Amino acid sequence: MGMANIDFITLGATDPAAAEEFYATAFGLDGQIRVRESQEPTEGFRGYTLSLTAAQPGDVDLLVGAALEAGAEEIKPATKSLWGYGGSLRAPDGAVWTIATSSKKDKAPAARRFDDIVLLLGPHDVPASKRFYVEHGLAVAKSFGGAYVEFDTGQSPIKFGLNKRRALAKNAGVDPQGAGSHRLTVCGDLGAFTDPDGFVWEAKAE
Repeated sequence: MGMANIDFITLGATDPAAAEEFYATAFGLDGQIRVRESQEPTEGFRGYTLSLTAAQPGDVDLLVGAALEAGAEEIKPATKSLWGYGGSLRAPDGAVWTIATSSKKDKAPAARRFDDIVLLLGPHDVPASKRFYVEHGLAVAKSFGGAYVEFDTGQSPIKFGLNKRRALAKNAGVDPQGAGSHRLTVCGDLGAFTDPDGFVWEAKAE
């Protein structure tokens, strides 16, 4: 079993220029999140969340503040919880983001920076989806029953996992109902395929 490298994620947006500007301005993303035009109908929860994981609460606050200033809509304000500190928001293109840290206190001056981008898909059947990805060459790094899976993506700029759809929506503070296009494409070295929940992967263009 090899590691998978996810090079970037492409989000579909009705206004791609505005979406690109948002990601550059709010998070300083450079190439990890790309945008292309999509008029595909989509409503409600799209079945995935994107996350920025940061080193400390002060960094989370600066990232959330920059996102709201750049036009994101707050879903859950950043607060302390059992596992750390974080909140969620909806980007102008409709993607749901959580911004979080496992640390409960600041150890350095706050900065608008993050360690990882994490893509969590919310399949209806986590074990079936996990089997599918393992068959496609992904190695499991961590797995908690039929609820949560983290795959080994090595040094990839984007981490990848699965979390039961209802739990994923609840964590982000959104209703789990949704229909239409995911408006998300994952590009990496696993090849081109569509997973059991309709998520599309594209092969990296050489």
